[in-house]
Amino acid sequence: MGETGNSDAVAAAFADGPAYVPYLVVGDPDYESSKAYVEALDRGGADVIELGLPFSEPIAEGSTIQEALVRSLDAGMTPERFFAFAEEVEVDAALVCMTYYNLIYQYGDGEARSASNASGEAASTGPRPFVERAAAAGIQGLVVPDLPAEEADPLREACDEFGLDLVFIVAPTTRADRLDRLMERVSGYVYVQARLGTTGARDDVSDQTTESLDRLREYDVPKAVGFGISTGEHAERIVAGGADGIIVGSALVDVVAEGVAEDLSTEEVADRLEALSRELKAGAERGYRSRTEAVESA
Repeated sequence: MGETGNSDAVAAAFADGPAYVPYLVVGDPDYESSKAYVEALDRGGADVIELGLPFSEPIAEGSTIQEALVRSLDAGMTPERFFAFAEEVEVDAALVCMTYYNLIYQYGDGEARSASNASGEAASTGPRPFVERAAAAGIQGLVVPDLPAEEADPLREACDEFGLDLVFIVAPTTRADRLDRLMERVSGYVYVQARLGTTGARDDVSDQTTESLDRLREYDVPKAVGFGISTGEHAERIVAGGADGIIVGSALVDVVAEGVAEDLSTEEVADRLEALSRELKAGAERGYRSRTEAVESA
């Protein structure tokens, strides 16, 4: 696990060259295998690892990740098991939790209801208990796909209190005042959605990526591009085009799903994840060298 509640680790991941930010669903297909898979991503060169905390209505996800979330929930994943996982997994990369706001907001409601029953007054805890527990577990940032910037202040305040970054997703359609509000509240890095639609591995790189990066150039925060990246060539092109990092989810979740379908051992799946991670990291580094050389020769 990383340092408790220390979001400086996320900033450090982008300080020297492009960051490789892989995503896996925690608990897919089971707790112990999932630990081995996350540790394989770390060995493969991950700088930040996005850990997916399952939620029953993942609106931003395509079928690949939705199926992984179902496998995790069926195997018994809960927020408390997720936090235990973050405490136990042995990685050098910074850990970021990706989940949905309803789960964050409702996390402390059991204690709040008990307190309200004892006092006779209604109580609502909001996002603070979740953020406090996440910080204690070594989580260093949050990605919340369904949280509008206009409603993010309570979570932003809790993250500031406990030293976590709050990462927002910028879609190709995010513009003008809404973009400004979002960028005022983001920290760590901004998740640049490469294309419209849900998550999922693709065979090409969207033309919308360059346009999105151009719109964000004035904002002083690292830009990591996700949605559809599945090969080292994709990673190279995106970083050469100006991205500070790459976010890869579905291509890695596909490896886990194939392991389930083919009844592979945990070690075999972990080896495949490590190999793909090395390919993606190397592609990002090639893109960074290409971009640096172009600037130096201009």
